[in-house]
Amino acid sequence: MAGDTGMAGKVALLLWAQTLGLAGAQTTQLLVEPPWRPAVLWDWVTLTCQGSGATTWYKDGQRWEQEGPERLSVTMKGIYQCDRPDTGLSPPVIVSEDDLVLQVPARELLEGDTVTLRCRGYWKSTVTSVSFYHEGKELGVFPNVTELSLSPLQLSHSGHYSCRGKVGSWGWRESPPVTVTVHVPVANATITPGALDVTPQDTGTHRDTVAAGVGGALLFLLLLVGVIVAWNWWHRVGG
Repeated sequence: MAGDTGMAGKVALLLWAQTLGLAGAQTTQLLVEPPWRPAVLWDWVTLTCQGSGATTWYKDGQRWEQEGPERLSVTMKGIYQCDRPDTGLSPPVIVSEDDLVLQVPARELLEGDTVTLRCRGYWKSTVTSVSFYHEGKELGVFPNVTELSLSPLQLSHSGHYSCRGKVGSWGWRESPPVTVTVHVPVANATITPGALDVTPQDTGTHRDTVAAGVGGALLFLLLLVGVIVAWNWWHRVGG
């Protein structure tokens, strides 16, 4: 009887692992090199589409190149996405040519990390007298500093940031806002019933698919636990 119970446990673990795999189904990712967002045209940006199936490229919401290469060297500003038939449309990547930009590392920003934001001028022009802003509130004026360090990252650091400064001989410029989203590391995350919030970069179909997958996985786990309990009870009674 003990052997049967152990086998039931192994089967349960296997099924649960498969369920997690379905809930975390692969999605198309668009990697940017150098790894900053927004990317800037003068950095000679390369985009790499990761996913399953043939690659279709989109620029500014319009199909740009079908069944193209997985890697793309960018020569024009715009909003880029790639699509794979098996894994869907990637989140967008902005390639800018603005006079002044504020860049954030193109990776997931976790609570407790150290993150540097950098204010950069058009085609590496000199930028002086820089002011940084968070949600419209000035954080200070830095005559000869173009980088802002957030350390350690806290959830309160999330929000919109921008910078303002004198760019070369062109005068004062202000960057478009960039969004900083601080995530709680998985090891520290707490999930309470009814409080599961899924916030992917894109909206609509992808978000609904993830939410449905997680909900289905939780329901499956509850059913699986019930089967295991019933199995053990039956063996006790039968024994």
